[in-house]
Amino acid sequence: MHQGGYYVLEIVGLTRRLPVVEVKPGLSIASFVILGDTELVTAAAAALVDRLPPVDGLISAEAKGIPLIHEMSRLLGMNYFVARKSVKPYMEDPLVDEVVSITTQDRQVLCLDGRDARRLAGRRMAIIDDVVSTGNSLAAVERLVTRAGATVAARAAVLAEGDAARRQDLIFLGELPLFTE
Repeated sequence: MHQGGYYVLEIVGLTRRLPVVEVKPGLSIASFVILGDTELVTAAAAALVDRLPPVDGLISAEAKGIPLIHEMSRLLGMNYFVARKSVKPYMEDPLVDEVVSITTQDRQVLCLDGRDARRLAGRRMAIIDDVVSTGNSLAAVERLVTRAGATVAARAAVLAEGDAARRQDLIFLGELPLFTE
């Protein structure tokens, strides 16, 4: 429900008022920021874990998915991996991919440390995100996972935005509309 500059989201038994913000002329989104919302992270992580098929690992793109994937990994008793938004000096032979997402609008990179890539090889991975909209970030992480020699066993997000809600290959807990003028 859209109420005067806010969208009311009801998910996993919780209600949140999300500000509606313009991301480019003629397109606005309900801004869902999971960072700092421990109650929502905890509830959403448990609900997503219950819906995942068997996996050997979890991976997310930096940064908003990190608290979610951390809680999911704790519940599953496994470590997680993060595709970083830049090559870091400590990385060894990083795998790099480029992406443009709805919230960044500029080309950015996603990087997986080569040491992590070697640990992914042969694993069944679940790609986790807070919101999937265009699917571009998800696809970039998937390319990194595949290049590392792993298979994608699941794609999951708290919310699917716009057309992403029609994806048959995505596990999600709720939908967000896109607002066009």
